[in-house]
Amino acid sequence: VAGAFVFGVPSLLAVILNYVKRDEVRGTWLESHFRWQIRTFWFTLVWLLVYYLLIFTLIGIPVAFVLIVILGVWVAYRVIRGWLALGEGRSVGGD
Repeated sequence: VAGAFVFGVPSLLAVILNYVKRDEVRGTWLESHFRWQIRTFWFTLVWLLVYYLLIFTLIGIPVAFVLIVILGVWVAYRVIRGWLALGEGRSVGGD
């Protein structure tokens, strides 16, 4: 889930679009959604890099498997929470 999220074409296009358009939504409730998506993308990328480093060590393999499951659940949570807030027309992330 996490790898497809970060390296999928829709996610890459979305994060680029977020950076390009974020000045247009500054000061609105949509600003929190742009920030939420950008942070989700970058945090997922960082944790995927940690996962890939761990997977190549014998001791790190069990930790890597636990990490990737937790990361997948976290990404799903972020996507669902963001969509629900967007559907209700409210900001996301407690901002």
